[in-house]
Amino acid sequence: MPQQDQSTGVTRITRTQLADGRELIYFDDPGSPERVPSPDRRPLPPRPDTAQLRFDQLSGEWISVATTRQNRAFLPPAHLDPLAPQTEENPSEVPDQYDVAVFENKSPSFGPSLPDPSTPEVGTGARPTEVFSASTSGGRCEVVCFNPSSTGSFASQTTVRARTIVEAWAHRTQELSALPGIRQVFPFENRGVEIGVTLHHPHGQIYSYPYVPATMRRICESVESYGPTLFADLVDAERNGTRVVLAGRYFTAYVPFAARWPVEIHLAPHRHVPDLAATTAAERDELATITLRLTRALDAIYDAPLPYIGSWLQAPVGPERDTVRLTWRLTSPRRAADKLKYLAGSESGMGAWIADVSPEDGAARLRDALAKADATNPTEPLLP
Repeated sequence: MPQQDQSTGVTRITRTQLADGRELIYFDDPGSPERVPSPDRRPLPPRPDTAQLRFDQLSGEWISVATTRQNRAFLPPAHLDPLAPQTEENPSEVPDQYDVAVFENKSPSFGPSLPDPSTPEVGTGARPTEVFSASTSGGRCEVVCFNPSSTGSFASQTTVRARTIVEAWAHRTQELSALPGIRQVFPFENRGVEIGVTLHHPHGQIYSYPYVPATMRRICESVESYGPTLFADLVDAERNGTRVVLAGRYFTAYVPFAARWPVEIHLAPHRHVPDLAATTAAERDELATITLRLTRALDAIYDAPLPYIGSWLQAPVGPERDTVRLTWRLTSPRRAADKLKYLAGSESGMGAWIADVSPEDGAARLRDALAKADATNPTEPLLP
């Protein structure tokens, strides 16, 4: 049966289920009419078996072997958009018109079952002793639909809609972090076929991992080596430096000192905030406008849609919450209007990065693009 959560004061949240038992959650903009979800009447097959985790003893990393992902949709025509509201001609994933919709992925890399407690090495980070060690790839993967339209991007949303999306990210972070065995919650957005996008519909995803992935594990190791003030010292130094792109009351966006990508922006809070769930209402209001301004600036660099990955790096579920600070990373491989940076021999083979654009030049270019975007496509304020 559909279930409505307590209103957050910003949006209304309604839960229901798809025909195969996957959860679907509607996040409605303020002022949207009351919702009675329609049933999903599709004859869907049972959910796939949970993928397998295998441990790579050389890298010390867990690898998910999720073969059902081979069956996911690949750039379907607009009239068969699986993220658009259902019609008689399009048996999509969302039965109703919506503002923002979040549902469990049909072909998850992690899940549908939760982590297996009989394999404690996965969640604790302890190194398995066997040469070949495997477990179930437990967790949860969700799709976040920003808009019912098949066209557009995050940058084309209204400020009110962006605020609802921020609320959805925060809500899902809190709930997914509370699931048994989950160690890391990662909301992200892939934009552009150059990144590997398989659906043009404006959307993002949320992965909930049973372990701390390599990128966050290295960050935690850096905090342990430097000391608990690493994020505070880093953000304070960048706020007072020359690579600031946009400064708000609660957040500052900057190009980092050792940026890897031709376009790279980090957006960090001024106070210690471990994840989106820990942000205040005022901070979420600012995120709604600042994320729109930054993504619109990206499209103003070359006067064309820029491929990018938007990664919400959040503290793992555990003691790391006291020292790891929320950061939104925007990265793009486009190094010129007609050129992409490919991760070839050095980067891919050895993990030794070579930057094609200096961080200082990148910051100046982004400030110019932000000014242009603000002039041609200004971000409207939230209603009081």
